[in-house]
Amino acid sequence: MTDVSQAGGQVLDQAAELLNATQGLLDTALSGLKARTLENDRVSPAKLDAYQLVSYELSLCWAECTSGRFILNYARNLLQQAPESADFAISLAALFCAEAVTAVTARLRARPSEFGLADADINTVTTGSGAADFLATHLAADSIAAIGEQVLDRDGDLGIDLLDEDHTMMRDTFRRIADDVVAPLAEEIHREDLDIPDTILEPLKEMGLFGLSIPETYGGLQEAGREDTLGMCVVTEELSRGSLGAAGSLITRPEILARALLKGGTEEQKQHWLPQLAMGEPLCAVAVTEPNYGSDVAGVKLKATPTEGGWLLNGGKTWCTFGGKAGVLMVLARTNPDAAAGHRGLSMFLVEKPTSGGHAFDVEQESGGKLSGRAIATIGYRGMHSFELFFDNFLVPAENMIGGAEGEGQGFYLAMAGFAGGRIQTAARAIGVMRAAFERAISYSKERVVFAHPIGDYQLTRVKLARMAAHLLACRQITYGVADLMDQGSGDMEASGAKLFASKTAEWFTREALQIHGGMGYAEETPVSRYFVDARVLSIFEGAEETLALKVIARSLVENAA
Repeated sequence: MTDVSQAGGQVLDQAAELLNATQGLLDTALSGLKARTLENDRVSPAKLDAYQLVSYELSLCWAECTSGRFILNYARNLLQQAPESADFAISLAALFCAEAVTAVTARLRARPSEFGLADADINTVTTGSGAADFLATHLAADSIAAIGEQVLDRDGDLGIDLLDEDHTMMRDTFRRIADDVVAPLAEEIHREDLDIPDTILEPLKEMGLFGLSIPETYGGLQEAGREDTLGMCVVTEELSRGSLGAAGSLITRPEILARALLKGGTEEQKQHWLPQLAMGEPLCAVAVTEPNYGSDVAGVKLKATPTEGGWLLNGGKTWCTFGGKAGVLMVLARTNPDAAAGHRGLSMFLVEKPTSGGHAFDVEQESGGKLSGRAIATIGYRGMHSFELFFDNFLVPAENMIGGAEGEGQGFYLAMAGFAGGRIQTAARAIGVMRAAFERAISYSKERVVFAHPIGDYQLTRVKLARMAAHLLACRQITYGVADLMDQGSGDMEASGAKLFASKTAEWFTREALQIHGGMGYAEETPVSRYFVDARVLSIFEGAEETLALKVIARSLVENAA
């Protein structure tokens, strides 16, 4: 090992040691929280709800530390595989870990007793000679600004991504279509609140975008017996860089429906629907959320009543993204009217409808059943349009219940089958939006002259760009790493953590990119204003951050605490 490589390895070792010590504080806090919420030797959800702020902050701290572990792992791999290219990644990893430890310990210091800690416990982690020196070195203003100067010199290139040949080819292919087809139309779609045009949809259909999550045996591109979550993340990132609303979310809905069909559909349903979905004919949408029931899926009220030949749907859904252009809706409905049945009383239906552009549609069946939809006006994420849906005695054939007769009562589990994939894709979408904002911020930093100097010459701009680079790389590495875990059959919890951290980071990140632009960043004619409002949705859909933190991450962490 060369002296340079050895020095880089020592920096990574120091970062890992500090991160592990910080994780130790979280483990202590989680163990204490578990002890306070046990009931009959099991964690009581009701008791845990009494500690929502502590649970939320522990979830966020855990997600940030987990991101740190993934960026360190990436830097180590790069040091082994391409040591001549590793210095920049090591600098970013060290900066991220130093900031993560500082942020986590600050949250813990705010109310140590509620976390079951004492100030002395936290001080032991951060004030030891090795830790103090590491933090002082990597959080020094001059050190961070020097990284920012490198960011500008490298034009935002974060370095080798260590993807294999197949995923590199996927990235490059979809990057070209994002640059050549999506990006030139993105501003008009956003400002005029237009539908995604066929000039974007048709090339993506031809490239097989909608078949990425569907096995080859059913007409898709996925190799038999091998999921490719990483591939979907790479593609999603590139398309989101072109436009979140006009391309970045197109793959999510067919992936959710495909997972539901593969998990619980009859063979006849798989043979019928999956080849069509793979071709993007029809496009699809997911109708799970209701006006009073969002992340609380078990509370769904939309009624499905048995009738001759099928089921009659009555009730409303909301936030059905792409509901107008879609030709089939995956609709979660209550087939058991007994409220005590909870999530076991839900079933999943495939509701066919004509595709429709614009902001409203109405469908009337010969039997008199009606389905209407109205687009919800939103500040961003335009192009796909999210609809409110109203079902009035709308007839769905019996064969359109996923799983057939045996699928009755299985709707909740079918919905959950796709949501983990949706969460890791949302992290990838966040990365795409951040990358677009990063590129614009760097370009503007070089072009905009203030007081006779480009703003990129100033320390504060360079510090902003360095911190943005470190967080972007960390978000990318946790997303890629978790996608790889999911392809091996694990990683669902980490997917929630990646979604939570990347989505929250994207809000701060696009704010910084907008701020670098000053007044021009606030103007609609500047793309960073679109990135800013688009990023805001990421912490809401595919699991609102509060629900994700409290009901998924914190509950799992506490239940598995020592």
